[in-house]
Amino acid sequence: MSDPEPCRIKQEDTEELIGVMVKEESEDLSGDEEKHHVKSEEETQSETEHRISIERTAGKGFTCTQCGKSFKNKHLLKRHVMIHTGEKPYQCSHCDKRFNDSGNLKTHARTHTGEKPYHCTACGKSFTQSSSLRTHTKHNHNLITKEEESEDLSEAKKVNFSVRMKEEPYSCSVCGKSFKHQSSLSQHQMIHTGEKPHACIQCGRSFGQLSNLIQHMLIHSGEKPHKCDQCGRTFFRHSHLKNHQSVHTKEKPYSCALCGKTFTRQSSLSLHEKIHTGVKEHVCFECGKTFFQAGYLKRHQRIHTGEKPYACSHCDRRFVWSECLKIHERTHAG
Repeated sequence: MSDPEPCRIKQEDTEELIGVMVKEESEDLSGDEEKHHVKSEEETQSETEHRISIERTAGKGFTCTQCGKSFKNKHLLKRHVMIHTGEKPYQCSHCDKRFNDSGNLKTHARTHTGEKPYHCTACGKSFTQSSSLRTHTKHNHNLITKEEESEDLSEAKKVNFSVRMKEEPYSCSVCGKSFKHQSSLSQHQMIHTGEKPHACIQCGRSFGQLSNLIQHMLIHSGEKPHKCDQCGRTFFRHSHLKNHQSVHTKEKPYSCALCGKTFTRQSSLSLHEKIHTGVKEHVCFECGKTFFQAGYLKRHQRIHTGEKPYACSHCDRRFVWSECLKIHERTHAG
């Protein structure tokens, strides 16, 4: 590794910034999975320990010297550092894909076998992952957890929220999100497959939806047809103009039916509602981690690809995240 110094960040920012969570032994693990090992666990752990040094910090357990994340025991740390070393000891017997976690291998294998062991007792639909089933039941059948029941929510708000989330018969087997129409489901599934059939002839950038390509092409033409009558600013999209106008009016017309929080944008409300529904439709197929937003997934995937797009202007160091670059540049400022 070329970056021996860890990027020091606040503990509460770790999940969003680094996006690496070492899972406890999942409910999917079973003894017969050991046949998928390319190396024995002892061999893998030994190799990992030599490739990345492990430091024990008082009161913090075991700390990864690459990113600064701490773990309560050495076993969890050794599993975590495989992300940095690129070790993937678990290989699929159906294809060439490899994984750094046996639970992720088992989940992936279901794409070949078609196995969907998690069944919804309310409607009978089946899913490949337990998390997808939980998302489905909360999103479609308005089932809430004990933690949510303890919140001070009026029955009127719960009813109103359930009305907003009408029964949608077409469910995504990857993340559990449901839709009214099959065409909407097919469009959504491109998020998981990465399919982007609509390409811009100007720059080659691709999009999942034709409407997004049409909007994108306005960037090349320079056309901004939507103008704010308050300040004169112009925008590519009418939706961007509407969002901007709330700056002048201070209006927040979009309200969450569950908690009452208000927003200036419908998109912000929709994103917020995922906190209540638990919908995380953006899935990393390298490690199985899920995210609310595509942007968070893209940031996270740099851990697997090794991409470091942020370069220091004072030296040749590069970083995965802009936050780490800013922290590093302070060392030059003195």
